[in-house]
Amino acid sequence: MKYTLGAIALALTAPAAFAQSSVTIYGVVDLDGQYLSGHSKQVLVTSGGQSGSRIGFKGSEDLGSGYFADFVLEGGLNVDTGGSGQGGSLFGRQAFGALRTPFGTASAGRQYSSVYYQTGDFSEFANTSTGATTAIIGGFAGGYEPVRGSANAATTSTATGSELNGSPARVNNSFRYTTPSFEGFKGSFLYGAGEVTGGTNNTRLFDYSLRYTGHGLDAYVSYVDDKAANGATAATPNSKTNIGITTISASYVIASFKVEGGFMNVNDKRPADLDGKGYWIGGDYKFGQHVIRAQWVESKPNAKITSLGKTDALGVGYEYDFSKRTNLYTSFTHFKNDASANGAFVGRVGGSIPVGLTTATDRNVDEFVLGVRHTF
Repeated sequence: MKYTLGAIALALTAPAAFAQSSVTIYGVVDLDGQYLSGHSKQVLVTSGGQSGSRIGFKGSEDLGSGYFADFVLEGGLNVDTGGSGQGGSLFGRQAFGALRTPFGTASAGRQYSSVYYQTGDFSEFANTSTGATTAIIGGFAGGYEPVRGSANAATTSTATGSELNGSPARVNNSFRYTTPSFEGFKGSFLYGAGEVTGGTNNTRLFDYSLRYTGHGLDAYVSYVDDKAANGATAATPNSKTNIGITTISASYVIASFKVEGGFMNVNDKRPADLDGKGYWIGGDYKFGQHVIRAQWVESKPNAKITSLGKTDALGVGYEYDFSKRTNLYTSFTHFKNDASANGAFVGRVGGSIPVGLTTATDRNVDEFVLGVRHTF
């Protein structure tokens, strides 16, 4: 009888124990068509026009007394080709484990930095490759991309852009501590270890941020200090990465209207001093199953960067929500690319410019996008 009662008790308590843990499979399938018109024309079928296509696994276990063990494994997908995003990494979007406590959250792995959240959460066209996206901001300091980041996390293939750190937007080998929320305020510190033997201080990333959410206002300020000893040679000793990124963004919601925007300053700390700035402001109006949005974005390099001109993007978009999971979206954007000092600049758009789309004297681009996004 004793063993029987013990077995019954175990059977009754087992469901409760299992209920304290959960694993969720989720994802996004986002496919769009683009028509680009510049010096020449181009039609593209691409993935991730509104948000990056992905598949992910996330889990949480209740450890009791306010403690939780969490994890996220998320890989990017190129639905148009069936390939993997982020340079082919299996979980290139995010891969981390975390311990949530009443005193804050500690997490480690490949994680989003404040740059990713600010340029995604506070942008009408997010930081994807279409529309008046914040992804046009960059190319400073000889090619540094604060928003797009690097697809290659293992090599230092360019003179700047800290691939060893992952990128300014997604940071490899990183540790983060996030405070609990205090009256709507939440702070965070992230450290990205470059893992270079003998070069701990020469290849690493620090990310300090503070965010306030409440009363319809969402405001975010951060500073990223990014260093990588890549690309430096005897002939070019100053080609290594040494960048400071200050970003401020905010949004305000009242009834069915939202206005949002941000400012990014990229400070090249090398003697070359090839700085750059980015600005964006936009808004949307929601009514029923419809959303109308508009945004202006500018990427403005320092005048010392003779190979890069200023880019302005002005875009309008429309979204129709078939359901909570599926929506149709479309947008029209005009990219105005000013001439560089040497006239060689062929311009920027949200993604990579197809060869021949622009020339040094015919740089402007019009983009029309029509896509469908499904989340699960």
